[in-house]
Amino acid sequence: MSETPASRRHPGIQRYLDQRTADLQNRLADAITAFAGSMPFVYVHVAAFAIWMLVLERSPWPTLTLVVSLEAIFLSTFVMIGQNRQAAVQQAKADHDFVEQELELKQNTELTREIHALLARLADEGSATLRE
Repeated sequence: MSETPASRRHPGIQRYLDQRTADLQNRLADAITAFAGSMPFVYVHVAAFAIWMLVLERSPWPTLTLVVSLEAIFLSTFVMIGQNRQAAVQQAKADHDFVEQELELKQNTELTREIHALLARLADEGSATLRE
C-alpha cells in the first residue's frame, strides 16, 4: 500500500496524523498494528510455531494454547486500536469538511446578498433613467 504524500492529504486528516505521530504510544501501536496485519507476521508465526511444535517441545499443546490465547487477546486489542484510529481519522475529516462547508455557505450567502443589492441599485438607476 503506497502512502499518500502529505501535500495531497485532506487537511483534517493531516492534522490528525500530525497529532498522532507526536505521541510515542500511538506510534508504537501503529507500528505493531502495521506489522500484525502483514504477511511477514504470518510467516514468522508459521515458522515459530512449527519449530516449537516439531523441535523444541515434546508436548507443546498446553503451553502453545496459552501463548496463542494471550496473543489473540493482544491482537484483538490492536484491531480495536486500528478501528478507533480509523474512526478518529474519519471524524477529523468530517469536522474539517463541516467547517469548510459552513464557511463556503457563509461566503455564498454574502455574495448572494451583494448581488441582490447590486441588482436592486441597478433597477433603481434604470427606472430613474427611464423617468428622465
